[in-house]
Amino acid sequence: MPGRSSSPIPAGLGQLAAARPPAPGEHPGLLNCLAAVPDPRRAKGRRHPLAFVLALAACAVLTGARSLTAIAEWAADAPPTVLAALGGPCREPSGPTAPAEATVRRVLQRIDGDALDIAIGSWLAARDPDRPPSGQDPLSRPRRSLAVDGKTVRGARRSDGTQVHLLAAMTATGLVTAQREVDGKTNEITVFRPMLAELDLADTVVTFDALHSQTAHARFLVEDKKAHYIAVIKGNQPLLHQRLKRLPWRDVPLLGKTRATAHGRDEIRRVKTATVADLDFPHAAQAVQIVRRRRTITVGAVTLERVYAVTDLAADQADAAEIARRIRRHWAIENQLHHVRDTAWTEDALRVRTGTAPRAMASLRNLAIGALRLAGHRSIAAGLRHHARNATRPLTTLGIT
Repeated sequence: MPGRSSSPIPAGLGQLAAARPPAPGEHPGLLNCLAAVPDPRRAKGRRHPLAFVLALAACAVLTGARSLTAIAEWAADAPPTVLAALGGPCREPSGPTAPAEATVRRVLQRIDGDALDIAIGSWLAARDPDRPPSGQDPLSRPRRSLAVDGKTVRGARRSDGTQVHLLAAMTATGLVTAQREVDGKTNEITVFRPMLAELDLADTVVTFDALHSQTAHARFLVEDKKAHYIAVIKGNQPLLHQRLKRLPWRDVPLLGKTRATAHGRDEIRRVKTATVADLDFPHAAQAVQIVRRRRTITVGAVTLERVYAVTDLAADQADAAEIARRIRRHWAIENQLHHVRDTAWTEDALRVRTGTAPRAMASLRNLAIGALRLAGHRSIAAGLRHHARNATRPLTTLGIT
């Protein structure tokens, strides 16, 4: 039975209980994952463990906190029992104390962004419903999907004036398992392979937009990661794009057709695939044509678009309907991640700018979105309100007891 808020708690008890080593076959807890992130602060004068500060920030963001100040305010209001469960050190008879706003700000502005994203991504990936159970052959289950896409955090600026741009990888279940920041002097291409290098992608179908339709990326996925790809081909691959356009598509039978009405538009998609042996793209086995006919319901305007793609999946591995479904599922990263961060936390309007704080806040939002989806919340906004009404609910959702 938990002690009253005024009950003295032995020093370190909450930290030891919350960050215990995982048992064999057990997924590592969030505090164990966060404990692997290096502390950017000097050892002298530290009053609060890094994992404790990060866990407090994660809980606060899960209740809708949008800024560093809001995180510190939530931590200041958290009861001692919550602070103890998160690993807060006990130096006062009344129990653990929350870190000051300056501590929260200093940590998130100087944190190793790659290490934080690895910690969050590993915690989410271990709980992905599509992940094969330990010891099971991945090939015995339907192929997983992973969508790769980037987003600019428009309200954030680096010291050189460039905007913060993040590349993320999201599963079909809406979990962000990897994220990297793109340097202001380059583009997403340079961080594609480093971001995916540590992920288990065996028999996973990776989808991405035309920017990442690079021969090096295709070889990396198939040869190094034993994965599959569906690559959209546009003007950045002019010779291949022209080759795909010149294929005798009129002679190819229509293999799939879908219709959907949403956001004031009526869209019809027609899909054709053809097995082509000599496409000048690594491991390409099929060419794909998708014709999109969109009609704006209110004004009746009609647009027609033809999209071409290639994939290493042979016809007996993926038919036209499956390929079209995976291509369409790719754009869920826009609606289920980027749009959610913008609407639920007004990410693009925020002015968190110093150091690594913009990326750290985006990482914590990814964690909150994934945790809410794992807990069965269909509406992220409603899930945030639900957790804001009770300080212990974030702990339950994040698996901290």
